[in-house]
Amino acid sequence: MSKALVAYFSASGTTARVAKALAQSVGAELYEIRPAVPYTKADLNWMDKSSRSSVEMNDRSSRPALADRDADIGAYDTILLGFPIWWYVAPTIINSFLESYDFSGKKIVLFATSGGSGFGNTVAGLKTSVAADAVIIEGKVLHGRQTEAGLKAWAETVL
Repeated sequence: MSKALVAYFSASGTTARVAKALAQSVGAELYEIRPAVPYTKADLNWMDKSSRSSVEMNDRSSRPALADRDADIGAYDTILLGFPIWWYVAPTIINSFLESYDFSGKKIVLFATSGGSGFGNTVAGLKTSVAADAVIIEGKVLHGRQTEAGLKAWAETVL
């Protein structure tokens, strides 16, 4: 198995729970992608067209600022990158993360949490944010109630 990092963004805690369980199941390091300004419940109200998340997702060039850039991406071969699905794609803070580091030669395996949608055009939306020789793989939409054995079995197929 390659040396892996589980990096994740979680606005409500669901993706954080899955990421922590995934990292534990495969013995990977864990890194939380945090916005410089945390999202409030009002920011996440997708029914409000003026909410922060709605405004960001309607502007594909939006790049929310990160709280830090402390991930040691160079130390890993594979990055398991997790996030909630927003508007059928990754939140734009994932682009912020990908554009903040050099992912040359890295394998990035996506995992997501969602209330019902799949990855949609996520890979295409993220590919432009990494080096041309980085490989992005559409992994799996995981739900909050994954078993450790199930997570490990899935991760071993992509690591």
